[in-house]
Amino acid sequence: MTNAERKKIFRVLDVNLNRSREGLRVLEDYFRFISKEDSMRSNIKKIRHSLRAISSNKKLIKDLIKNRDSGNDLGKELDNLEIERNDIFDIVYANFQRVKESLRVIEELLKITDKNKVETAKKIRYQTYAAEKQTFRNWTYLRNSGHRNNR
Repeated sequence: MTNAERKKIFRVLDVNLNRSREGLRVLEDYFRFISKEDSMRSNIKKIRHSLRAISSNKKLIKDLIKNRDSGNDLGKELDNLEIERNDIFDIVYANFQRVKESLRVIEELLKITDKNKVETAKKIRYQTYAAEKQTFRNWTYLRNSGHRNNR
């Protein structure tokens, strides 16, 4: 891998680590302040903190920040899909999707940057699937909408 490719990979890792942590924070605050489900809040917080196992290395942190280029990010503008939220269900659902997608990107990129952390990323992703399922298990809106997740 060339140095230029490596820089681009670090940029994508940085974006997706930030995206997953941000999505988890939204979910954590939902469980803390809105649904007041302390066990789920605690579970989501543990998942968020477990991301540190992937990104706690000081050299990696420096590389991620050094290669950050949010000013030139082609995807920084909000689109209609991001603005479209009708209720709290949409917010919770969208953030679970955001977290799962970003974790998958992280997992794939670790296969070429740090194979030792791939299994950790996969474990975190599957913990997120389980948390999502637990969240929506009794949510009646789910049964009456097009939103489905069978993992």
